[in-house]
Amino acid sequence: MAPRAGQPEHRGPLLPGLLLLAAALSRPAAPCPFQCYCFGGPKLMLRCASGAELRQPPRDVPPDARNLTIVGANLTVLRAAAFAGGDADEEEAEAEAAGGVRLPLLTALRLTHNNIEMVEDGAFDGLPSLAALDLSHNPLRALGGDAFRGLPALRSLQLNHALARGGPALLAALDAALAPLDELRLLGLSGNALSHLPSAALRRPRLEQLDARLNALAGLGPDELRALERDGGLPTPRLLLADNPLRCGCAARPLLAWMRNATERVPDARRLRCASPRALYDRPFLDLDEAGLRCAEGDADGRGEEVELDGPELEASYVFFGLVLALIGLIFLMVLYLNRRGIQRWMRNLREACRDQMEGYHYRYEQDADPRRAPASAAPAGSGATSPGSGL
Repeated sequence: MAPRAGQPEHRGPLLPGLLLLAAALSRPAAPCPFQCYCFGGPKLMLRCASGAELRQPPRDVPPDARNLTIVGANLTVLRAAAFAGGDADEEEAEAEAAGGVRLPLLTALRLTHNNIEMVEDGAFDGLPSLAALDLSHNPLRALGGDAFRGLPALRSLQLNHALARGGPALLAALDAALAPLDELRLLGLSGNALSHLPSAALRRPRLEQLDARLNALAGLGPDELRALERDGGLPTPRLLLADNPLRCGCAARPLLAWMRNATERVPDARRLRCASPRALYDRPFLDLDEAGLRCAEGDADGRGEEVELDGPELEASYVFFGLVLALIGLIFLMVLYLNRRGIQRWMRNLREACRDQMEGYHYRYEQDADPRRAPASAAPAGSGATSPGSGL
């Protein structure tokens, strides 16, 4: 039948197209991995926290996952390509070796509190989009020099409370592992008992913040401060240094001058305190006089325990102490003046009480000295006094 005038002509069947679109939109997502929880669908976030039962990363993570969190497991060792089928069957491993990517969209990986002791070379192969990696609170003892290879997009690496048990060998391996991370912006190294900062960490060209709080840093030397400088207009990275035992000797002069030139370089500068020498213990670092930081005799590197205080500074401390004592004395005199009537009454009462007491003592002394009140002397032996048993 011909369409009526003014009625739009249907160019094709709409119902089949709508059905196909609905089928595509309602296609079920990949199932959530065993021992894991999926929030907002697998493509948003997965959380795997199953205690000691989980000893390796799950193999059935959906390929469109964006965030993966594993907390409280017992992974112990992260082997090569651990998140890209490295522990899978031989056919899957060969497919990975041929260039396949297991999790191409994963951007955030959190692996805290998993008892990880070793990270092998290439442990994160197959994660080309990874931008944030958190390995904090793991007792790391060994780290491969190529542990972070294949992570061109990594911008945040957190290793807080993870390096204290590894010793110098682990710090040397960390230097090598950080070398390829040119896009790194945030690096967390707090709580690791570090006596010096890894040189590779200081030289990351795009580093914006280095968290070195709660370590064993006695200070930063000129070489470390030069490594933090940037050329080509790049900003100097921010450095967090609170809760470190700073040694406030002559070796601290470069750090003090560097901080005063631009205080925004160390956001927590007001929290820095001296741990030694004893004369400067707990003094705010920024309040020190650079000229007053002196080395002990025969101690050119400023690591001695005794530092001579500057003359004017020592004199100022004595003046302040004298002012405090004078203020205390003035307050005491004012209290006495305001309570002069009460003090006079108290003194009068005390004098009368003492007089009454002395009069009592004097009266008893006179009574004891009166001969008429002396007791009768005993009868001499052999007198004529009759004894009770004489019978007379």
